[in-house]
Amino acid sequence: MADRKVELEGLRDELIDRLDRYRAHKEQRNGPLDKDMEEQAIEVQNDDVVDFLENEAEDELRQVMHALARIEEGRGEVCEVCEEPISPARLEALPFTTLCRECAEPR
Repeated sequence: MADRKVELEGLRDELIDRLDRYRAHKEQRNGPLDKDMEEQAIEVQNDDVVDFLENEAEDELRQVMHALARIEEGRGEVCEVCEEPISPARLEALPFTTLCRECAEPR
């Protein structure tokens, strides 16, 4: 479990850094759009991609923080739905999971 906690803490730090970069990009884009219509379209499309990536990173960070909180509570290896142990293989593949495979499948 200590290895998983360390892995999650590293992932948390990586996600925070990534979010900082996305937000810095968004602050820079507040300037005027390029005068060329084609360039404007590309800028808007790029901004949409950055917004999508930022939202995705925020969702993953929430999951990581939730998993870390459960580890701190001593419940990090137990499914939060059925309270059965989560298989070590699943925890290795998805270190931020809080659900066993059976409970995760219907979602």
